[in-house]
Amino acid sequence: MFRNREVRQFAVLFALATAAGAAAGFAIHPAAGTVILIFAAALGTVFFVFTRNHYRRLAQLADQIDLVLHNEERLFTGEAEEGELSILHSEITKMTLRIREQNESLKKEKSRLADSMADIAHQLRTPLTSANLILTLLKDCTDEKERKTLLRETEELFIQMEWLVASLLKISRLDAGIVVFHREQVKVDRLIASALHPFLIPMELHNVRVQINVPEGAVMRGDQGWLSEAIRNILKNCMESVGDNGIIEIECKDTLLYTEITIHDSGPGFQKEDLSRLFERFYRGKKDSGSGYGIGLALCKMIITGQGGTVAAGNHPLGGAVFSIRFPK
Repeated sequence: MFRNREVRQFAVLFALATAAGAAAGFAIHPAAGTVILIFAAALGTVFFVFTRNHYRRLAQLADQIDLVLHNEERLFTGEAEEGELSILHSEITKMTLRIREQNESLKKEKSRLADSMADIAHQLRTPLTSANLILTLLKDCTDEKERKTLLRETEELFIQMEWLVASLLKISRLDAGIVVFHREQVKVDRLIASALHPFLIPMELHNVRVQINVPEGAVMRGDQGWLSEAIRNILKNCMESVGDNGIIEIECKDTLLYTEITIHDSGPGFQKEDLSRLFERFYRGKKDSGSGYGIGLALCKMIITGQGGTVAAGNHPLGGAVFSIRFPK
């Protein structure tokens, strides 16, 4: 504590004052000088003990901050006594706890990011491996019909990869919190038409029928572009499920409290063990056929919940899968 200039100055002045007082006291009477020395010694001792305790408290606070800076698990949070250091101690304790929470959050985020990167690498490796195999077959293929088939399969793989990369980029933007949803009144019939547009040709090729029942004037509040993206991911799931000659039913319920879009397909529905994990990122089901990537429904949920809505999925009583998107008024 004597490294502090103010403490050193006080000690010097106190020693000079004590010496002057003692000299004056002894000049008057030896007993007076002795009393002055005893009083000064007692006062100096009290000051020394008081100051040393304060510096110990400051040292503890410094050690506490040092523990946090070096990511130590141990954190000193002793009770602060009433006094001039209690507020400082309280604020530093709050600060260290806040830093600790942020540090733990960053650790979890780092771990989650590492897992996501591993999943992304796996998802990209599958179509790349298939494309590489097809290109190898093309080198030795002389039959023109077979070459056209292989080229078509390669094109489909690259289309899947383009969708996969685009979806992963959208998920990363949503994760980063840089997406701004433009909430506005969206007409449900136009929203469904926009979501269906990319599937019109595949539906015609596979003879998939779509039945739409939307009340006139039905609206929901949200970002039309992102809502359309969410519904497209559900429709993509339905298209993969129904196969040829399937049926997809789209209905809308518009009430005073909420607007709900229900999408029901004629496919086999979901396995019971998969129901609780349908919207989990990269989850592909217990009996996955290899056609999905476990991204579409996860992206759908992020979009819907990010705008204050809810999305659910299950098996329809009459068979097939059913999805419901609901937004409060």
